[in-house]
Amino acid sequence: MTVAQALSSRRFSRFARFRSGGLVGATILAAIVFLALAAPYLPIGSPTAPSLAHRLSPPNFSVANQIMGTDQLGRDMFARILHGARITLIVCIATLLLGGTIGISIGLIAGYFGGWTDRILMRTLDMQLSIPTMLLALLVVAALGPDLVNLVLVMSLATWTQYARVVRGQVLSIRELDFVRSARSIGAGHIRIMALHILPNALGTIIVIATLELARLVLMEASLSFLGLGVPPPYPSWGRMLAEGRPYMLDAWWITAVPGLAIVLTVLGVNLLGDWLRDRLDPKLEGRN
Repeated sequence: MTVAQALSSRRFSRFARFRSGGLVGATILAAIVFLALAAPYLPIGSPTAPSLAHRLSPPNFSVANQIMGTDQLGRDMFARILHGARITLIVCIATLLLGGTIGISIGLIAGYFGGWTDRILMRTLDMQLSIPTMLLALLVVAALGPDLVNLVLVMSLATWTQYARVVRGQVLSIRELDFVRSARSIGAGHIRIMALHILPNALGTIIVIATLELARLVLMEASLSFLGLGVPPPYPSWGRMLAEGRPYMLDAWWITAVPGLAIVLTVLGVNLLGDWLRDRLDPKLEGRN
């Protein structure tokens, strides 16, 4: 077997090993996104309208509004899960965009300029990391009240540090490469170098971070909603549904089991897809078995 054939076989084995996990993760996420977007158009019940005559009804596939049962107020659990997925997607995607933009910008500036700029920004990052996320959430909610925008703000403040650290490390190595020095020698400005030469070369790492960070955001949103710091009722949220179902765990297990399973599946799908992307985009794994 030639060297080229060996390398080709190794790449194929890597792809085959991670393809199944990536495919499963992508399928789970695609199904959740599709159902969340299609929720207003599906023939399901209202996620907020109570029906005390059907409260605590167990899952029944023969009844349209009881496929996953009903909660303590008779609300359709299936409808609440799908509409709760919409809220989770909105919050997590908005947080990825806002927190990612802040973190990537700070990481680029700190790594590119170095010196006092780097020290000031990194010490700011260290101070941010010293504040517990839940304490920060309590402070923001106490000052501004529970709201979708405030939830995104809190989660973004807890997320940007992940991007800033990794991007800074990438920039510190990329800025010394020949093509960056060549761009600087012909008079390219700092913004042009960062945007057109450095950022594209760190994009693979940023995509992996964003994918893996999405799983943490799903859990964070559920945790904050569980504590009453998320989207206020009557809007459905997976974390709030878990909190509301605690008193009924023995008599109506589905009230907590259904949103818990939704969280588990979403996080599993994101992690599978994130691991596959990491192994495909990380050049350090190219020579491994």
